[in-house]
Amino acid sequence: MLTVLTADRLFTPLETIEQPVVIVEDTRILLIGQRDAIELPQGARHLDYRGHSIAPASLDIHTHGAAGHDVMEGTAAALTAVSRHHASRGVAAYLPTTVTAPMDVMLRGLEGIADAIEHPGERAAKNEIAQLLGIHLEGPFLSHAKRGVHSPDEILPPSIELFDRFWQAARGHIRLMTIAPELPGALDLIAHARALGVRISLGHSNAIAAEAIAGIAAGASTATHTFNAMRGLDHREPGMLGVVLDRDDLFAEIIADGVHVAPAAVRLYYKAKPHGKAILITDSMSATGMPDGNYMLGNLEVQLVNGVATYNGLLAGSVLTMDRAVENFTAFTHCSLATATRMASYNPALMLGLEDRVGTLAAGRDASFNVLTESGALHTTMLRGAMSE
Repeated sequence: MLTVLTADRLFTPLETIEQPVVIVEDTRILLIGQRDAIELPQGARHLDYRGHSIAPASLDIHTHGAAGHDVMEGTAAALTAVSRHHASRGVAAYLPTTVTAPMDVMLRGLEGIADAIEHPGERAAKNEIAQLLGIHLEGPFLSHAKRGVHSPDEILPPSIELFDRFWQAARGHIRLMTIAPELPGALDLIAHARALGVRISLGHSNAIAAEAIAGIAAGASTATHTFNAMRGLDHREPGMLGVVLDRDDLFAEIIADGVHVAPAAVRLYYKAKPHGKAILITDSMSATGMPDGNYMLGNLEVQLVNGVATYNGLLAGSVLTMDRAVENFTAFTHCSLATATRMASYNPALMLGLEDRVGTLAAGRDASFNVLTESGALHTTMLRGAMSE
């Protein structure tokens, strides 16, 4: 079956095409071009999005859950609910993200997520929900001083032996790991995990600048939720934050919900980071998409009040969605929609080395699009040729 999409513009996102035509055959893009250069096929379904832009569907590399479920539940039902919710907010794929928890909880969660990755189920086969591309291991190799809501009793020193237990439980599906580089043994673990193909993110860290730089030298290539849970900037000791903002070779996440990071700080991040290294994330937890109440983040009960999730007064993840992250970042910084959508799609894919699978629109690639208004608000989504719910 052929489907033709037309709009005012399309972001690949490496280039912008005015008055585009996209021809989709089943799950794949057959052709992308300009309207005046392509003859529309007869009998095809035509979806005209005049006044809108088309961009790649998003990739969220840092999410703990949604729709009342935490990814560490590790059940098919829980992960399907999370995947369905993410798809409804324009996400084509994501990395379910762990939190520090008792060892048996972590191992069981990793095994369950690995099961879901390897056996995606009927809804995924029908292209109706977001895909799981791997696991983001956030904890337990974190700084006590910058642990946030990660349980202090379960935080552990970096250990190659312990990481290998996680790796075995996850059956090799760990793609990203957050670690504090200043901890004893951290640099050896960074090098070990990187040799296995895991991308390393510096975060939940009280590292001074020299320690952050050592982590990068050992193999780290990105930073976890910039500004949050990291040593702040001082004019004599720039700390981890100074390194993250200064290093043009380092990717860096940011939570653009206006709660975790003030809009003025978001603008500072936008001015400091090369646009090819900036990554939007949600850090969403199980309360995302739900009314105020109590929800789980790993083994912690978190309170959601007026859209802010806290545990004992500390921020505990977010209820941000990727479509709102794009819209907020555009509003906070006045950047182009092309830049914001790149931060939500191509940049995280590039950081993970998955840019040949997700985050780009081109002939032969998955037909996974977001259709956006001029302000960046999500209008509709197509995932691998199927319109999402």
